[in-house]
Amino acid sequence: MKMLSTGFACLAAAATFVATTITPVAAEEAWPSGPVSVIMHTKPGGTSDIFIRTQAKSLEPEIGRDVIVVNAPGGGGANQMSRVSSAKPDGLTLGVNTLTHFTGMQTNLKGTFAPEDFSWIASVQEDPILFFVREDSPYQSFDDVIAAAKENPESINIGGFGPIGSMQHIGMSMLENATDTKFNWIGYPSTPDIIAALLGGHVDIGVSNLGPTAEYFESGRIRGLGVLGDERLEGEPDLPTFIEQGVDVDSSWIQVRGVFGPADMPMELQQKVADAFHEAMRADSYQEYARSTGVTDSWMGPAEYADFVANISDVAVEQLTAAGVLQ
Repeated sequence: MKMLSTGFACLAAAATFVATTITPVAAEEAWPSGPVSVIMHTKPGGTSDIFIRTQAKSLEPEIGRDVIVVNAPGGGGANQMSRVSSAKPDGLTLGVNTLTHFTGMQTNLKGTFAPEDFSWIASVQEDPILFFVREDSPYQSFDDVIAAAKENPESINIGGFGPIGSMQHIGMSMLENATDTKFNWIGYPSTPDIIAALLGGHVDIGVSNLGPTAEYFESGRIRGLGVLGDERLEGEPDLPTFIEQGVDVDSSWIQVRGVFGPADMPMELQQKVADAFHEAMRADSYQEYARSTGVTDSWMGPAEYADFVANISDVAVEQLTAAGVLQ
């Protein structure tokens, strides 16, 4: 299924925007005094949580302030988004978003939140999702999964982040459509919960990104089935993409992470926040983490990211409709 590859490629091209640098002094002039709270929509230990805790180490000296990570899971992002939207637009309360925010605003959060309720400040990462099983799983390949699903539709439980309509659920739905199969989705609030459910035998297949699952691959407790992306991951080079395995799926549906804040943040402040995040991403410690987990740096600033959000919201509607979530 290739129906969105061209549109998404145009969006991804915008991510090549190179951020300008910012000095701690300039940041000091933009922000009021006090620590910066970054509200997360997941429990500790998830991919996005690992990202911000890693970046905080280089972001703090960049902005001359403490960065406090606050985990506020619940409601498919509703708890986090409520706290961000109600904060003062002063740059001291920010959030990290994923594609699930945009699918959520078309499904379970429709009528509660909309893109215009927030300031979309910067993109930071692109990160393909992957599917994996326990080491002792009877499924040795994705072909085995397809065969079993065709023999017994909806008998295979797949666990991933978020409710039906979330980014990872859409990824599963795309594989269903490409292989004429049907799986059973079970949503969880964080990657550690997904791993626990898989290892405990409550689901047959897990969905996540490489970052929080790398240690389980290294220890041999899980095996990969495939990567939903154009290329293999640097941190797990033996795991083939689904395209390599002959699955005709749109590989452009990759996770995108960004930074957002309350509505009506002054554009000058948004730009300084974006510049600070992007400059902190250049630190050796951050780059080592990013390359080892297979994420790609993304450099969109406020204007580019706001345009991206408007476009990806339309893409989300298309994918949700194709998945049968929207009529």
